[in-house]
Amino acid sequence: MTGTTARRRGRPRREEAADTRDRILTAAREEFSERGYEKTSVRGIAKAAGVDSALVHHYFGTKEQVFEAAIEVVFAPALSAPEALVEGPLDGVGERFARFFFGVWERPATRTPLLAIVRSALSNDAAAAVFRRLIVSQLLRRIAGRFDLPDAELRAELAAAQLVGCAILRYVIKVEPLATADVEQVIARVAPMVQRHLTGE
Repeated sequence: MTGTTARRRGRPRREEAADTRDRILTAAREEFSERGYEKTSVRGIAKAAGVDSALVHHYFGTKEQVFEAAIEVVFAPALSAPEALVEGPLDGVGERFARFFFGVWERPATRTPLLAIVRSALSNDAAAAVFRRLIVSQLLRRIAGRFDLPDAELRAELAAAQLVGCAILRYVIKVEPLATADVEQVIARVAPMVQRHLTGE
């Protein structure tokens, strides 16, 4: 490595800390996306970020904690979404939910880390636990709490299952013709199902 790319050992100066932390998170998302949770190591993340492994541990702790920190940034818009999703009449919530969900997946900047999350959660219990913590506790239950309907939590989980299943087929497994179908066509087909799950209509 050259002097500009050689790994930095020890803690960075205070003015470099924020940049270093962001670089580690970016490297972690890329590593988890390309290799999955099992094959990603703290050492590999450190190498990709150009820092020493000890610095990764200093900022984030264990690999599971690095994974959670790396994906929580991606989920930040989703975790604040419930208010926007349920605003307005209930008869439009299915489309709003579907449009928001696929909008996140269609953006290249958020698709890569989402692929890391889904691939890792499907293959590793620790990664799946992080996924459940973020999705179930912080998102689905908050959405369910806004609906004064029987089995609201189950309804929210079924709606999410509909969307996540489509995402896996479209973006992870890339099953045709779903993988290359126009996203507006996909939303139009899926939104009524999400609506029925959430409101029973």
